[in-house]
Amino acid sequence: MTDQATKPNNHLVEIQQFGQSIWMDNLTRDMIQSGELKQLIENGGICGITSNPAIFEKAIAGNVIYDADIEAGIRAGLPTYKIYESLVFEDIRNACDILRPIYDATDGLDGYVSIEVPPTIAHDTEATINEARRYYQEIGRENVMIKIPGTTKGLPAFEQVLSEGINVNVTLLFSVESYVNTAWAYIRGLEKRAAEGKDISKLASVASFFLSRIDSNIDQRIDEKLKQGVDDISTEAKLRAVKGKVAIANAKIAYQQFKEIIQSDRWKALSAKGANIQRLLWASTSTKDPSYSDVMYVDELVGPNTVNTMPPSTIEACADHCNVANRIETDVEEAYKLIESLKDPDIDINLDEVMDELLVEGIDKFVKPFQSLMNSLEEKVKQLSPV
Repeated sequence: MTDQATKPNNHLVEIQQFGQSIWMDNLTRDMIQSGELKQLIENGGICGITSNPAIFEKAIAGNVIYDADIEAGIRAGLPTYKIYESLVFEDIRNACDILRPIYDATDGLDGYVSIEVPPTIAHDTEATINEARRYYQEIGRENVMIKIPGTTKGLPAFEQVLSEGINVNVTLLFSVESYVNTAWAYIRGLEKRAAEGKDISKLASVASFFLSRIDSNIDQRIDEKLKQGVDDISTEAKLRAVKGKVAIANAKIAYQQFKEIIQSDRWKALSAKGANIQRLLWASTSTKDPSYSDVMYVDELVGPNTVNTMPPSTIEACADHCNVANRIETDVEEAYKLIESLKDPDIDINLDEVMDELLVEGIDKFVKPFQSLMNSLEEKVKQLSPV
């Protein structure tokens, strides 16, 4: 990354004044060792890190910086999977240590590093619970967040490990309903812990609500319809009016649900016991369509009690030209109307179907790089093994 993100007129720093935290969706050992991560945290407004299997595949595959540790794993007779964990856990621990001052200064609001349980177990509740416990234990840092997918099998695992005192980032949320289910799972997990007489004031969680992938999917459907040809100009106008608008509308509606939930009696009872709000985290924030603003998923969703996690390219762009204002509650009526308009026979897009498709694809987008990383590590192990 260039030094844009550490310049004095950095808009990322401005965003924090509106109650939104900026996390970075990236982690590499080079970034840790070169001091770049420390710089971004101290001067660039970054106060958390999210990672996923795709990020680790990019970081580890073909990078000699990991060779000495891979060789140590080979000498210790570790299987490839354990070598992978040793590399990743080491990076996560070091990133946690670099972010620890933020964690302390914000009293546990920020300063977290997220690591995902293996994506291959997304539909297995018990395995997810066991891996989350093990990851938390072995990484051994208070400011680590274990990422669990918000699938029907993932949410009971989230609820359980949260009740045991583990911080969780619930990922791959696309529909407003999936967010609401996550928020209530958070409340149930805290209630269970509180009923056991345990402290709930040190626990943190975010609900990662995905954005750009929704627009990519819907825009593609609209382009198909336009390509097939539409009967009249008003139908074409209706279709074009929806393009690039659904993800932000969907997020604004989710935020309204968030506000409603924190007004509930059940939440207020937990809050009185010191519970922290589960913040909505905007994920998948890099713009996929070059004809849209490269910071649209940042500018439109700044607001209190939220997090935006951005890849380096979006961080650069936002530091340079984000137009910062509290917009999370602007055009809310329009957001509801836009989502409702998808049911119009002229548009005819089934949002539930889109969300289900995105969840399946989302898991796949983590499983494939995870398996590909395992394969490239296997190759690396063969190359570095003494004959």
